[in-house]
Amino acid sequence: MILCPNCQHHEMAGALFCSDCGAQLVFSESLSTQAIYRSQSDTVLGSTSKQTNIPMPPAAAIDAIVSLHLLESGQILPLIGRNEFTIGRVAEGQPILPDVDLSTFEAYAQGVSRLHAVLKIKMEGIFITDLGSSNGTRVNGQKIPANQDFALNHGDIISLGKIKIQLLIRH
Repeated sequence: MILCPNCQHHEMAGALFCSDCGAQLVFSESLSTQAIYRSQSDTVLGSTSKQTNIPMPPAAAIDAIVSLHLLESGQILPLIGRNEFTIGRVAEGQPILPDVDLSTFEAYAQGVSRLHAVLKIKMEGIFITDLGSSNGTRVNGQKIPANQDFALNHGDIISLGKIKIQLLIRH
């Protein structure tokens, strides 16, 4: 028997999700949430105009094909280890966590859903899909339809609620 960590319901061995509350029962070390932390040295960009200098990911992220540049803080998050990354925020009691957690950036107040969007790295290109979020996803100011892949290019600005992220693609 497996004991659900969320509601303490007993499940049969081999169950992946709790039949009572839906919480995930099997966890893999390779699937972890990447927390993004603000530091005191972060600077806020004062300009709202389109940025002409697109930053390069840090040298430590040389293996990353795709990185996310958080425009407000200036932080760059390399996406490494898989081909799909969910982006959102963590909430108490949430059974499924996003791969990229924007909680430390006041994501709730900024209108980011728990599972807001998914970024997909495919042979044909990089795509984003809005997961039916409350406040929608925009690419370069254009609202994209929910549950449909939308092609992205290097330098595109992705808006999840009010949080703006620039996509960086290593060529």
